[in-house]
Amino acid sequence: MKLLVIEDNAAMQTSLQRSFERRGFRVVICDDGAKALSRWRASVPDVVLLDLSLPGQDGLDVLAQARAEGLTTPVIIITARGTLGDRILGLNTGGDDYLPKPFDLDELEARIRALVRRQGQASEARPPDVPSFCGLRADVESGAVYHQGQPLDLPPREAALLRALLVRPGQAMAKDKLFDLVFADAADAQPDAIEVVAYRLRKRLPAASVKLVTLRGLGYLLQADD
Repeated sequence: MKLLVIEDNAAMQTSLQRSFERRGFRVVICDDGAKALSRWRASVPDVVLLDLSLPGQDGLDVLAQARAEGLTTPVIIITARGTLGDRILGLNTGGDDYLPKPFDLDELEARIRALVRRQGQASEARPPDVPSFCGLRADVESGAVYHQGQPLDLPPREAALLRALLVRPGQAMAKDKLFDLVFADAADAQPDAIEVVAYRLRKRLPAASVKLVTLRGLGYLLQADD
């Protein structure tokens, strides 16, 4: 299980990383609110532990922007802001749980595992999601992609790339994985062909809706066009 810890206190970072790595977790650390979303998209965590008092950007703003972009990772807010009003605001902004500092690490682990367990049960109980993001929607049966209810005129490979990215909007997908999905029927295709498809798709995406972002060394992601 992978944790993304967005926390600027060095002592807290060390404590959480050492403790949870001993418990079998993989831990990614981010200490800056302004960089938090890019790390979130890139690391694809199972749970995010989010402090609120961060340099660069407040944790609540990070959370609100993440939810607006379609990032659905469960979030536990860990903070010294512990009033009832703070808790209500954090949960209403998109937090799944709220644990004021100081807290017990065993309790935090139990909350993490409970969140992941509930998410897994919910995924099994609901029908398959229709991939959608910022007005874009993929028809699971036909493979067509729509924007604001109107079909997009896309060549097959551009449509396949867009469908793949719509499954996890706001999260990076590796080029080699995308290549396998887009060129599954082309044994003679070269790996860099995915870059050509991405270039063509980028020019065909609806204006003022989404943009196709290249993350060097990571791959591609769909992002809301601000």
